[in-house]
Amino acid sequence: MPDSLAYAALNPTESFVARHIGPNEAETAAMLKVVGVKSVEELIRRTVPENIRVKMELAFPASPSEAAFLGEARKISEQNQVWRSCMGMGYYGTFTPPVILRNVLENPGWYTQYTPYQAEIAQGRLEALLNYQTMVIDLTGLPVTNASLLDEGTAAAEAMGMLFASRSDENRKVFLASSRCHPQTLAVLQTRAEPMGIFLKIAEVKSQVDADVFGVLLQYPDGFGAVENPSALIAALKKSGVGVAMATDLLALTLLVSPGELGADIAVGSAQRFGVPMGYGGPHAAFLSTKDEFKRQMPGRIIGVSVDRHGKTALRMALQTREQHIRREKATSNICTAQVLLAVMAGFYAVYHGPEGLRRIARKTHGLARLLDVALSSLGYQQENAAYFDTLKIRLPNKDKLKDLRARAEAARINFHYAEDGSIGISMDETCRLENVAEIVAVFASVLGKKSPTVSEFEKSAEGLTSSLPENLQRRTAILTHPVFNSHHSEHAMLRYIRGLERKDLSLTTSMIPLGSCTMKLNATAEMLPISYPGFSNLHPFAPVEQAQGYGKIFTDLERDLSDITGLPGTSLQPNAGSQGEYAGLLVIRAWHKSRGQDHRDICLIPSSAHGTNPASAAMAGFKVVVSRCDERGNIDLTDWKRLAQEHKDHLCCAMITYPSTHGVFEAGIVEACSIVHDAGGQVYMDGANLNAQVGLTSPGRCGADVCHINLHKTFCIPHGGGGPGMGPICVAEHLRPFLPGHPVVKTGGVKAIHAVSAAPWGSASILTISWAYIRLMGGANLKRATEMAILNANYLKARLEPHYPVLYQGENGTVAHEMILDCRSFKESTGVEVEDIAKRLMDYGFHAPTVSFPVAGTLMIEPTESEPKAELDRFCEAMISIREEIRAVQDGKLDRTDNPLKMAPHTSEEIGADVWTHKYGREMAAFPLPYVRKGKFWPSVGRLNNTYGDKNLFCSCPPVENAI
Repeated sequence: MPDSLAYAALNPTESFVARHIGPNEAETAAMLKVVGVKSVEELIRRTVPENIRVKMELAFPASPSEAAFLGEARKISEQNQVWRSCMGMGYYGTFTPPVILRNVLENPGWYTQYTPYQAEIAQGRLEALLNYQTMVIDLTGLPVTNASLLDEGTAAAEAMGMLFASRSDENRKVFLASSRCHPQTLAVLQTRAEPMGIFLKIAEVKSQVDADVFGVLLQYPDGFGAVENPSALIAALKKSGVGVAMATDLLALTLLVSPGELGADIAVGSAQRFGVPMGYGGPHAAFLSTKDEFKRQMPGRIIGVSVDRHGKTALRMALQTREQHIRREKATSNICTAQVLLAVMAGFYAVYHGPEGLRRIARKTHGLARLLDVALSSLGYQQENAAYFDTLKIRLPNKDKLKDLRARAEAARINFHYAEDGSIGISMDETCRLENVAEIVAVFASVLGKKSPTVSEFEKSAEGLTSSLPENLQRRTAILTHPVFNSHHSEHAMLRYIRGLERKDLSLTTSMIPLGSCTMKLNATAEMLPISYPGFSNLHPFAPVEQAQGYGKIFTDLERDLSDITGLPGTSLQPNAGSQGEYAGLLVIRAWHKSRGQDHRDICLIPSSAHGTNPASAAMAGFKVVVSRCDERGNIDLTDWKRLAQEHKDHLCCAMITYPSTHGVFEAGIVEACSIVHDAGGQVYMDGANLNAQVGLTSPGRCGADVCHINLHKTFCIPHGGGGPGMGPICVAEHLRPFLPGHPVVKTGGVKAIHAVSAAPWGSASILTISWAYIRLMGGANLKRATEMAILNANYLKARLEPHYPVLYQGENGTVAHEMILDCRSFKESTGVEVEDIAKRLMDYGFHAPTVSFPVAGTLMIEPTESEPKAELDRFCEAMISIREEIRAVQDGKLDRTDNPLKMAPHTSEEIGADVWTHKYGREMAAFPLPYVRKGKFWPSVGRLNNTYGDKNLFCSCPPVENAI
């Protein structure tokens, strides 16, 4: 053995892989023994079909250590030049309060939570989201909103879809979008409209519109900064039976009359400037609020107020029957991702500042814009916005001076918005100061050879300055009157409020979250740190690409690595959720067919086992969904698959396949399934939800896919953030590369690019750094090792739990992929215990439930990931086996059929500590069913939710004080 000092000197510190992969060498050997194989290699041979295994290793090297990686990441972030951004266009500088930065954005107690499907252990996050919804409702003046959408462009497109679905006259198919809207919003509308059968018209909106118009979109303030009173216009449009959506700005609405008061049906926009960094485009929480009559057409998730079994006020996701998981191709939308973490931050920003604090920020922003207006006008420049909030539209006296002005602005490291009509947009924001106004004026003065005022002269000219906002548009109604927005303005109070809510939520900081198809793996701290670096967090998405060389390096690396991993050479990083990736991939296929004169192809073939977003996305892309059967083993029934492909061969556009299957199996017939589709003239879209079982072992390209989307928040470690953010890049075969999504402001995509699918050119660019970090820290060989260990962990759980719960599907050699399905259906008839009871009882053991009743009703879908150590896997197994014994006790009559710990779960500390105990089982069994639970008990803050009550009594803003949570 080498001398320890010499070894230490010549070798780097312990590799990152040893920290990412849970089981060590000894634990791996013990697990292999339980599984019944001699090696990991043998397990993989038994699990992954030989004909799809890749022979070539992933070549990219691993960073030698976390410290070395962080040094590299810091240097790359510094290649981004963060200039003073005055570009506006929907993105603004903002200050993230440090108490929110440290305790929410950088806190794994908030960013490692899962979507709040298990409401009893998500009450803190649900309350934070309810604050966000209340904030949006108050500021927009519309009574119903959701828990956020992906970006402003997506929200506008969803509003268009809502108005289209709600129109009274089916002959109306034209949607009129104001030419004053942001260009990225118009591009997303163009993408969405055509597959839905909507004719999009972009023009100045007048009070008289054609009879075939069903809806309009206005921007308020408009994309050039102007503020005009649209109430008469809206009234005229409504009288003509036209629905009205308004894209707006939450900070401006603290001073302006709300869209609801103006008569709008829907309001959309972004909450980015409420404390969420620009991040070169995202992630940010978009909002959509509407009138009560549209609530069942609303996309996304709505947080509502309900009660638990004790009658205590409790929160949950309401109206879930609208979601695509249930509605499939009949769903309102394919959107299943909210931007929860960012919505939480924006809501906390409003809580921290309160109504008066927000108004102060808005008045300061408006005041600086007014000072700038006065100064530039005094120099002889024409300012075209008669009224404005934060943005001026400047016209040069001589167009020939535009090049000179731009050069001087760049020398001063200031970015303006240079519009196509020759005007210059200048936006103020929360981060601007008098000195910045002086710098801007100095640039404009130098172009004309004039002297610029000093800062002290600006201070003097600010005295007596009046608002530019029209009197009839100045807000008179109160905002944010609920006590939550008026109680936590000191740091102590805010810190305690945030921490109090965090304690009500189970996250990966508490225990394993074993959700199938969701891959709740380690989100390492070293991967997360770079998102807070100023070079990554403070860059405007439309800054010139020369100023974003660091991001360019990351995009190039990530596109190359994802292409190598998937075996598909073209990559777009633009889709900012898995649902957007599905949609983008399908549109790329559609565009390719159209380019070949095959635009009549409109059939999408999907197995019955598919995730609900697949048929929902296909319907949004304009396809007719044809569903293929699965056989008794859960695999695609290839006979039925071939029959349907041949039956529809003249119109088959594509097929959507998840691999390994949604049932957790590497189907041996995947290559044949892809060939059948190709032979019928279609393309194969592979859903990347289960890519964590493929990396380094096989690939979508090797299987025969033409397109694959990648849930970076699953396989590549972007945290789920309580239900978002996510990212869904797509990789495509060479013939599809020319059709990758473009963007109207920054050049992206292929030579025949489809329109943008997301508002920003590279989607939620700042969190791409996380996946880039994961790949850099792991390297190619260790990414393969992670896949192998994910499969081993799943098969270890299978071996331990199969004697107690039937495993519904498995491969030809008796193994599963990275996840498995436990069949719990037989318990209901013999004991009355349903799968939901098992899910709720797991909370008493300190665990989040696996995926419930998907893809088969009455089952649990479990995925351990590679990150969990053997001790945590064993703890989970002990809990599941103990619950099985409780079920057996009900069956044997030792526990009452209706009053037992499964039916009553979860149990709160308040119930356990009450003076009176009314149940037929003991408090000990209820609260501490196994010894380990005592060591770190997680207490659900409410009892089991009454779902029916919440849907019948929809209430989606903060409840009155007397009903406080």
